[in-house]
Amino acid sequence: MNDVLQLNNGIDIPVLGLGTWLIDNDVVDRSVMDALELGYRHVDTAQAYGNEEGVGNGCRASGLRREDVFVVSKVAAEHKTYESAAAGIDETLLKMNLDYLDMMIIHSPQPWADVNIEEDRYKEGNVAAYTALEDAVKAGKLRALGVSNFLVDDIQNIIDHCSLVPAVNQVLCHVGNTPFELIEYCKKNDIQVEAYSPVAHGEILNHQPVVDMAKKYGVSVARLCIRYCVQLGLIVLPKSASRDHIQENAQLNFDISSDDMEFLKGIRFADYGDASFFPVYGGKLR
Repeated sequence: MNDVLQLNNGIDIPVLGLGTWLIDNDVVDRSVMDALELGYRHVDTAQAYGNEEGVGNGCRASGLRREDVFVVSKVAAEHKTYESAAAGIDETLLKMNLDYLDMMIIHSPQPWADVNIEEDRYKEGNVAAYTALEDAVKAGKLRALGVSNFLVDDIQNIIDHCSLVPAVNQVLCHVGNTPFELIEYCKKNDIQVEAYSPVAHGEILNHQPVVDMAKKYGVSVARLCIRYCVQLGLIVLPKSASRDHIQENAQLNFDISSDDMEFLKGIRFADYGDASFFPVYGGKLR
């Protein structure tokens, strides 16, 4: 649980983080406090989640020193101007009642309503929003900055037109849907990759080949899938509001054999059930 990776600006980031998507603002503080009490030191939220206030409350109520918790949020995907992104950063700091964030990420290269619909990748808008993040780093409001759901051309656009190479790219990644080429590109450019939905929004829990392998190792499917991402050299963000699951997800002190890793890499799985309409799973906003 205490493993860290170094970002391209020299800052260490804990490999295991708590994801908070779809956890309501009025209860997320309890999840954050549970995670921090259990040893997590990395918490991820976003403006779009509507729970930044609760995440901030949980971090402060934990009693831990601010510098001991790596706190991340994301600029809303709709902010494609310098002004709106800069205002969003300040609003997040106010909501979370924090003096700084350890990292801020652009949530998507496209506004959510355009994902999987429009071809426009908002190159100019992403440069404008990213420039606002760079200035926030200079102002001491952020320690690092990154992107999420960015493809190779989206990232290259930032590298070509901005001063700071993104520290991370946070992407959908799990057994059955691993973007190997994107991961390789990021690593070549000294960008850490963060895996969200490492258990495929729960849909992989009944995928029989994965269930069988989890039994072989005597672990839950969730633990096997999280460990898979860790062994790929990724930062991983399992989400849970359950204290028991938060604790279980951190029990990663086992190794998947090289042969079994190759088998898991070869699985193809992309059925997200009732969550398939979410843009991050290839759907469209209703």
